[in-house]
Amino acid sequence: MNFFWVVNGKRFKQYLIIIIASFFAALIAFIEAQDLEVFKTKDGDPRAIYKGEEKGKRIALTFDVSWGEKRIHEILNLLEREKIDDTTFFLSGEWAERHPDIVEKITKNGHEIGSLGYRYKSYTDLENDQIKRDMAKAQQIINEVSGQKPVLLRPPNGHFNKEVLDIAERLNQTIIQWSINTHDWKNPGAERIAETVLSQAKGGDIVLLHASDSVKQTKEALEKIISELKKDGYTFASVGELIANTDSKTKEIK
Repeated sequence: MNFFWVVNGKRFKQYLIIIIASFFAALIAFIEAQDLEVFKTKDGDPRAIYKGEEKGKRIALTFDVSWGEKRIHEILNLLEREKIDDTTFFLSGEWAERHPDIVEKITKNGHEIGSLGYRYKSYTDLENDQIKRDMAKAQQIINEVSGQKPVLLRPPNGHFNKEVLDIAERLNQTIIQWSINTHDWKNPGAERIAETVLSQAKGGDIVLLHASDSVKQTKEALEKIISELKKDGYTFASVGELIANTDSKTKEIK
């Protein structure tokens, strides 16, 4: 007995188009997910980066600095000895204004500079006009002191919301968070700080460290972090370098 299948050509074509479109949509989403991991607003717009590309074994060491001058010299000297000249220092504008000599040392050693705001006050506790003034003033001061106009912004304490994201974007600044938080400011012990990084490290990670005088164990922990990551074949990059190939994906999609 012979069987015959009758297919509605028009309907078949519609199903085929839907299947193909779904395939390409999934493929694009997968590719974008490999490039950058970002915080997203409710409407799905990528805005604040916390991790870079996973291709290759590159990691960004970042240091927040808002007060003091002892620890940062120790850390800068260590990085110089290890021939690492491509980390990112997020500076509060007020601190940079008071320590132009240290800012000069950071830039001369080849490191990237980002903004930590001016007065290091949580933006989620401020009015929009206050946030804008603080961001703009920090950007201006850091530019005057360092010769680098910061385009990367880490909000004080890492606190931000949609309003903060929108204001930063209008000032042409990209908000940078982190994928590994060492909690080194709590001084939990150099071994614990190092293990936090080494147990989680993957290509594209952005590591949060501090270089203010409150951190007493970061330099010791950093010695082990650098040594072990190098042994594992990792190299170091500034945040700007880490996100360079995918930076456009942080802009608002309308």
